[in-house]
Amino acid sequence: MNKNINEDFLMIDKRIKYKLSDFDYPLAKKYIAQYPAQRRDRAKLLVVHKDTGKMEHRFFYNITDYMHKNDLILLNNTRVFPARLFAIKDKTDARVEVFLLRELENNLWEAMVRPARKVRIGNKLMFTSKIYCDVIDNTISGGRVIRFEHGNSSIYDVIEKIGNSPLPPYIKRPADSKDKMRYQTVFAQERGAVAAPTAGLHFTKSLLGKLERRGIKHDFVTLHIGLGTFRSIQVEDLNRHQMDSEYFEVPPKTAMSINETKKKRRKVFAVGTSCVRALETVAVSGFQVTPKRGWTDKFIYPPYKFRMIDGIITNLHLPKSTLIMMVSAFADVDLIKKAYREAKKKDYRFLSYGDAMLVL
Repeated sequence: MNKNINEDFLMIDKRIKYKLSDFDYPLAKKYIAQYPAQRRDRAKLLVVHKDTGKMEHRFFYNITDYMHKNDLILLNNTRVFPARLFAIKDKTDARVEVFLLRELENNLWEAMVRPARKVRIGNKLMFTSKIYCDVIDNTISGGRVIRFEHGNSSIYDVIEKIGNSPLPPYIKRPADSKDKMRYQTVFAQERGAVAAPTAGLHFTKSLLGKLERRGIKHDFVTLHIGLGTFRSIQVEDLNRHQMDSEYFEVPPKTAMSINETKKKRRKVFAVGTSCVRALETVAVSGFQVTPKRGWTDKFIYPPYKFRMIDGIITNLHLPKSTLIMMVSAFADVDLIKKAYREAKKKDYRFLSYGDAMLVL
């Protein structure tokens, strides 16, 4: 048996070792941030050195201390749209929540509705007296296909007007007007996400400027985060879990920046697990990436050999989530659990509006 085949068998043996329960940990409600920090870059930052296990407690604006000239930071420039809408069902006047997932074609959308059992094909859902949608089909995942009727306005202009910020289900409060700004990165550009790339929420324009003045480059990928990021895994055997597909793009300029950085033997830092998914999807032989766009359902969990990144900037994630699995694959399952225990001791705030972690 040659060396490569032997290594493959070892990887399979290790992969079987990890189960869903290996990524569980206790998370009390008091740790789950319900509001963002007053200033984006004043969130706490837990720095984890994966080779030594050393941990440091800093603030996010200290991130510049861990990067050097000609290093590259990669950011997800997806833009969240206000995907949560509320309607009245015709004839019964029942209130219905419509969560838009993606546009299928002009005015035709895939959506989740709640309560689903009361929304059937043929129903009309009224958002205003002039804006409504017809339910025209069911989806395999339990959602609905709806067709909007909204006059001459752009559908996205309509959604911006009547929609609410799609805050995660663990934020137990209604979205307010401030969330439209705070649940959005300062570099958001490409509309299409229903959840924010939350590690990117900590960056300010002034911090990006400071990085640039120090010769630390930044560039962008796009990955439109879907509702699947909050979907719980239903199987103990991780090999059987299927990720939801999400649209991504790694443009030629970004691919060139990554390849040049690697050629110079400088470091590449990915901001957020969504950014990592896009990069690892396009990784080819050696330390090269190629420009690409399309859909990815890549599931990264231990053990996994990362080909593109030298550091991850991320938030503190839910137990048993695909996000904590990816971070654990980059570092070590036990080390990440230890880091999370340390974060709780120091009163870090967890999840989307919470504090940050740098693993390098």
